[in-house]
Amino acid sequence: MRPEHELGWRLGVDIGGTFTDLVVEGSGKRHTGKLLTTHDRPERAVLDGVRTILEETGLKPVDFTSIIHGTTLATNALIERRGARTALVTTQGFRDVLEIATETRFDQYDLGIVKPAPLVPRDLRFTVAERMSATGDVLVPLDRDAVKRLAAILAEREIESVAVGFLHSFVRQDHERAVRDILSRELPHLTFSLSSEVSPEIREYERFSTTVMNAYLQPKVATYLKDLQDRIREGGFACPIYLMLSNGGLTDIETAMHFPARLVESGPAGGAILASHIAKEMSLSKVLSFDMGGTTAKICLFDQGEPSTSRDFEVARVYRFKRGSGLPLRIPVVEMVEIGAGGGSIARVNAVGLLTVGPESAGSEPGPACYGRGGTGATVTDANVLLGRIDPAHFAGGKIQLDLKAATDAIGRDVAQPLPVSIPDATLGIVEMVDENMANAAREHAAERGMDISGGRTMIAFGGSAPLHAARLAEKLGIDTVIIPVDAGVASALGFLRAPVAYEIVRTRPTRLSAFDAKAIDGLLEEMTKEATGFVRRGVPKAELKVRRRCSMRYLGQRHEISVPIPDAPLASIDPAALRLAFEATYHRQFGRTIPKLEIEALAWSVVVGTPEAEALPVPTVTETAFTGNSGSRSLLMPGVAERVEAKVVQRDDLVPGTTLDGPVVVVENDTSTVVPQGFSVTVNGHGYLVLTRYAKKGR
Repeated sequence: MRPEHELGWRLGVDIGGTFTDLVVEGSGKRHTGKLLTTHDRPERAVLDGVRTILEETGLKPVDFTSIIHGTTLATNALIERRGARTALVTTQGFRDVLEIATETRFDQYDLGIVKPAPLVPRDLRFTVAERMSATGDVLVPLDRDAVKRLAAILAEREIESVAVGFLHSFVRQDHERAVRDILSRELPHLTFSLSSEVSPEIREYERFSTTVMNAYLQPKVATYLKDLQDRIREGGFACPIYLMLSNGGLTDIETAMHFPARLVESGPAGGAILASHIAKEMSLSKVLSFDMGGTTAKICLFDQGEPSTSRDFEVARVYRFKRGSGLPLRIPVVEMVEIGAGGGSIARVNAVGLLTVGPESAGSEPGPACYGRGGTGATVTDANVLLGRIDPAHFAGGKIQLDLKAATDAIGRDVAQPLPVSIPDATLGIVEMVDENMANAAREHAAERGMDISGGRTMIAFGGSAPLHAARLAEKLGIDTVIIPVDAGVASALGFLRAPVAYEIVRTRPTRLSAFDAKAIDGLLEEMTKEATGFVRRGVPKAELKVRRRCSMRYLGQRHEISVPIPDAPLASIDPAALRLAFEATYHRQFGRTIPKLEIEALAWSVVVGTPEAEALPVPTVTETAFTGNSGSRSLLMPGVAERVEAKVVQRDDLVPGTTLDGPVVVVENDTSTVVPQGFSVTVNGHGYLVLTRYAKKGR
């Protein structure tokens, strides 16, 4: 029996920086839609898309059992600094934690280094007398009178949202809750974010930063979600609405309004969920997912079909993609590297005469020059049009007519003339640069985690732009197999429909394994499980639930921890050595060694409660089939080839399982096109996925 949130017709909606994607599934059928994102009112594109799908399918709002939504609203608000006017209330003496940060430099040799400015300026950071010990003992009682006096100051400064972060509040919440109670009585219109609820973990800077971000986003996100919900209800939809979280789980609107920081990577997480689903369908143990849309590209590594996950994430980096140059978030997140490399990424020649591509994007407004919407910059999409990869007359299923001359003029003016080179060379340079940027980011991401990219990994590529670039990126990374799923252009929205309703709770309780109190930790885990279950039950009151538990552990004295799975059974009932063995197995898998006789410390405990994942579909028997559909041809300019080549052009709908074609081929569908260059073949497998295989390893 399927989980209750998977029954009936369901709608997945992903708002990206350039396009808003919609997927409707039910009764064994699927319908998709893609519209340009309306940045002034993001919900407008959603509602327009829903109306169009209802007209095309004949479905009615009463036919739907759930709507699942992911959005870049939170991420964009942080990057563009368009959040609420926020204040921070913290422990006396800790006013400048947000600026002191960790005192590390992400670039040791840059004398003019610029660190990200805190979301809350110093004059809006306030302190009150109070102090908890690391074990939760009250060392200094909370000065309640000072908190009451603070209310008048917050009103005078026109504060909209308040973040409360006290020292060691992850152990005991009393003082933070008291501040909220006192201020909310005086200022009931304010929203509050407590660090003991948003990120109850050790390390003040990361905890305070996460709490401030949550407070900064809360009013804007809550208003958007409430407006969207009201408009959807006005349209006749009575079904539950879920939001995609950064860790790949779903939650209800109320929880999303309270914890908007958990939505920061909601869209990309949908793509990772779909890639995980495909990896398990096809029994792929080592995978690299490549998600490239109109604004950014995202790369994630998978082992045993599961994406890499983390509790540390950065947003709004000042120095392009340098780790440490952004604002840290301490939330559960699918771990991926995000690159400013999308179809709308702008190409230009910099002050020293070098070609650069991104991270700035033309987005959907005005969009690439070829969109004819007022954009003038040369973009990756303009280059793909000139290379012949995109048919100007049939882009987005013919809904958007592209202007070939505008693309030519933009690349000629912004790239070819300043370099100076011919327009074809400039066009090839743009796509080679963006592909190399993505390859470098993938290599660095893997190296930081001690993982190998080319060691037998399969690439799963999706997003509107990824199938155009996947084969070339695979060549650069030494990957021999690329999978393009069905409806790859709207994959994140499709991934939403594969995600479980789930919620994760984390608590910091440091303890050495040599002095481990199993009964106390069992009590903590039981409390966490009950709390997480409460969040999930608000969305799915009757569904079957499963529990996954992990522990962040390290050798004593180390700065960073690794995440170790622990049994879903009372720890008091298992062998005390089991935790050590689990830690050593995980540590050896990641670092290739263990350290004998060194004390091990368990730092934080994690519980995820959620509905079961969607089951993999059976693979039908497939026999070799010759292509019998209609085809045309198109002149392509390929990287590494001195002249244009004629490529066969086929419609994806004409390809049946078992079909195999040798490149060069362009496989066309409404939401994207797949480029199969020389040296690759493409086969349609039993699921309808395109499987590109590299049979001639060319120079990278």
